[in-house]
Amino acid sequence: MHRKLVAGNWKMVASRGPLDELEAVNDAAGRLDVDVALCPPFPMIGPARAAAPRLGVGGQDCHHLLEGPHTGSTSPALLRDFGAAYVLVGHSERRALGETDAQVSAKAAAAIGAGLIPIICVGESAEERHQGNAVALISHQVCASLPPAAMPDRMVIAYEPIWAIGSGHTPTGLEIAEMHSAIRASLLRSYGPSAAETRILYGGSVNPRNAGWISAIKGVDGLLVGACSLSAADFVPIIEAAASAAQLVPAAA
Repeated sequence: MHRKLVAGNWKMVASRGPLDELEAVNDAAGRLDVDVALCPPFPMIGPARAAAPRLGVGGQDCHHLLEGPHTGSTSPALLRDFGAAYVLVGHSERRALGETDAQVSAKAAAAIGAGLIPIICVGESAEERHQGNAVALISHQVCASLPPAAMPDRMVIAYEPIWAIGSGHTPTGLEIAEMHSAIRASLLRSYGPSAAETRILYGGSVNPRNAGWISAIKGVDGLLVGACSLSAADFVPIIEAAASAAQLVPAAA
């Protein structure tokens, strides 16, 4: 088993308010046997690091080039220089704007080259799942989104079914286990035995009520949390649930 990773994605928050929640989150990260990361909007990376030094802070996206005339984009090297350890790439909300697997792959490669750990996001729509294509689609998406040359222990995959994000609905334990197994198989085909080092997270309407049983599913190495990462009252119990699940024998359902 890998050491669990619980990562929060603050998305486009409109105030500094969530920074006030970080003292309790930082305390939880210090007392529990689990890695905790947080991806706030870019202007909040420095303040988040200062408020929660036990957390790994990350960006929500990066460019595939280290510098250049790309107004509105952020260099992975600059993220690293300002203390980031992680960066999300390929989130479904970016893919919905037209980002391709090839672009995600290039961003992941640039992130690794800059010393960051990319969290490469993949996921299927409700229609794709209903059509029975989810496993094949995600297996292809993973392989197409991976950097061509990488250290598998220096990247993370996050499976986020698009239909579950923010909906309050989650797949069954068997469905999550099936998808994580398919992702692991794709990694092994791409990188060989060293792919066993890559952590695979589950994301999509994670909350304090479901974090424990999801974290205990075989093949789930942690969680990517959206709205519930904004509040210590929600995020700390999720972190605690993941830490507790790490002590259990994983189950498939």
